[in-house]
Amino acid sequence: MKENNSFGYRLKRDWIRNRSLYILVVPVLLFYILFHYKPMYGAIIAFKDYTPALGVHDSPWVGLANFTRFFKSVYFGRLIRNTVLLSVYNLIFGFPAPIILALLLNEVRNKHFKNVTQTITYLPHFISLIVVTGMLTDFSMTSGLFNDIIEFFGGTRSPLLQNPDLYRTMYIASGIWQQVGWGSIIYLSALAGVDQQLYEAASIDGAGKWKQLLNVTLPGITPTIIIMLIMRVGQLMSMGYEKTILLYNPSTYDTADIISSYIYRVGLLEQDWSYSTAVGLFNSVINFCLLIFTNKMSKKFSETSLW
Repeated sequence: MKENNSFGYRLKRDWIRNRSLYILVVPVLLFYILFHYKPMYGAIIAFKDYTPALGVHDSPWVGLANFTRFFKSVYFGRLIRNTVLLSVYNLIFGFPAPIILALLLNEVRNKHFKNVTQTITYLPHFISLIVVTGMLTDFSMTSGLFNDIIEFFGGTRSPLLQNPDLYRTMYIASGIWQQVGWGSIIYLSALAGVDQQLYEAASIDGAGKWKQLLNVTLPGITPTIIIMLIMRVGQLMSMGYEKTILLYNPSTYDTADIISSYIYRVGLLEQDWSYSTAVGLFNSVINFCLLIFTNKMSKKFSETSLW
């Protein structure tokens, strides 16, 4: 008897075979549809003079007026500069940190010490952001811990978070401290997948730890690093507003104010929804272009890419 190979038959057979897996996927699909794809319709107000009374559909069109207003704003240069600098610093110092931690932990042979170290580095990830910023604020006060250390080494006490020159350093350093342990998990998983026979072969050929790292370990986790880098660059301009609005103050606006915090102020506090949506859409387009460019470059120079 000839087997039925129609698409409908294959789909039905696959559903019967993997029904439980499809059911597990349903909540994920609903989440993305409701909270990621459905809200995209609201982006249309970036091209309108939106008012809640008229609604999205009936609000008058203004074309690119909101975008032009942002480009001509006195804040435009400052917002772009601060967002790019914080993002680039975070990429330069924050991206390699979990990789380095994972490589170091991979070389630890004392299992108890390794587990304790992993636990200590993971814990900050589970601390609420508002608690972290509260700790940072208290430690940075004139009478705080950081100033105690500065005074111990002969320095002068000062309110550190009110110093614009120190803001970026404290922002990036606190972010690394909070996320480095959690970020190392994926690289530790990648390291666990490296064939141990390669290390044995390299050792027989006379390769020491450093050469094994360069010729076995790093090539083994390079695909993971590239994928994570592509995703990181794709979010380069998406600095969260929460940490910024909890840390900055008028004296540090010049170095602390970023696009997301500006959107928060304009959209939620000043209720200028169309303008804030235009700024957010501009930011998203930049991120999308960066993602496409980075993926294309990765595909050109390596065999690893997102698609």
